[in-house]
Amino acid sequence: MTLQQGQIKELSEKHKQLEETITSEMANPDWNEIRIAALKKEKLRIKDELERLRSSLH
Repeated sequence: MTLQQGQIKELSEKHKQLEETITSEMANPDWNEIRIAALKKEKLRIKDELERLRSSLH
């Protein structure tokens, strides 16, 4: 496994964890809109980084 592949795997896991956290947080009736927005922003940043890494592999 190359360094890039390791980074992709790690970021993919973080992305999945963020999705689960967002879903869990939003299931709570008292969810915090600012926290959810921050989590979604981080998830998007990770997605962009994943796309950049994947495109550099090909």
